[in-house]
Amino acid sequence: MYVKFLPSQYVLRYRKGKLVSEGAGLAFFFMEQYTTACAVPVSSQDADFIFEETTKDFQKVSIQGQLTYQITDCKQATNVMDFTVNLKNKQYFDDPMQKLSKRILNIAKVLVKGIVGNMQMTEALQESRDLAVTVLQQLQKNEEIKGLGVTPTGFSVLRIAPNPETARALEASAREEILRQSDDALYERRNASIEQERKVKENELNTEIKVEQKKKTIKETEIQTRQMVLERENEMQRIKTQSQLEQEQLKLDAEIELERKRKELAELRFENSRKEADAEAYRIGAVMDAYSRLNADVLVALATLNMKPEQLIAQAFDKLAMGDNKIGTLNITPDLLQSLTERGNVNG
Repeated sequence: MYVKFLPSQYVLRYRKGKLVSEGAGLAFFFMEQYTTACAVPVSSQDADFIFEETTKDFQKVSIQGQLTYQITDCKQATNVMDFTVNLKNKQYFDDPMQKLSKRILNIAKVLVKGIVGNMQMTEALQESRDLAVTVLQQLQKNEEIKGLGVTPTGFSVLRIAPNPETARALEASAREEILRQSDDALYERRNASIEQERKVKENELNTEIKVEQKKKTIKETEIQTRQMVLERENEMQRIKTQSQLEQEQLKLDAEIELERKRKELAELRFENSRKEADAEAYRIGAVMDAYSRLNADVLVALATLNMKPEQLIAQAFDKLAMGDNKIGTLNITPDLLQSLTERGNVNG
């Protein structure tokens, strides 16, 4: 006969009581009267559980969850459990997986009992995650689990619940706590509203005070500004008046200085004119003195040196008129008279 197993089954084949082959997903021909086989599932197995435990404060709690494990030592598992299968239909003669799961769950229950027994009920209801982590760590270290050839891969706590009476009491207590918290919240909101209103009024009052202080400061600043403007105007007027006085004084000083300069100039001009008159008188005196020592004929000769012809003719006529020389006949031609007349007109 021929039989073929799944790859998720680790098969140990025996002939006449001796192991002849092993491996995952074996397929082979066999004779029923001489051959037996054990098929061990190597895939992950899930086992659901509900534990009823008592907490440290003697309250019953229900713990619901799931345990996941995997057979990692197949030979060790076959030594503990009977995994022999009927080679015709590949069905177990016994139910080893159910027994294995129950044995593992019993170990897990003992561990859970020891942990929950040291917790208050309210603490246990809130520590499902920490409980699952702690139990899994202890299962992985457990020697009895290792003796089964099994390795726990997961332990999940889906729900921890008290009994119905305790749950109702907890609900009532929680409801009262919620109502109390609601009242406290309402009271805090009212207090917060009153406090907020007080702060608003205080801020309004502080704002009014600051506004009045600001108005006062502005008024004082305006007064100071007016005083500064008046002082500045007075100072400007004083400076202007002083400047005008200084300008008038400077103008007066300039006029006085100008008159003094004019006086000095007049005196200087007078002195210069006097000196020039003295020099001219001295020159004339010197010339006259020199002329007084000369003969009259010499002076006349000197006088006629630079005379023009018409002047000489005029002088000759003058001497004739004086009668110094007796001239019997004097002929004056028209050309001569015309020439003298034209020269006289030109000189005039």
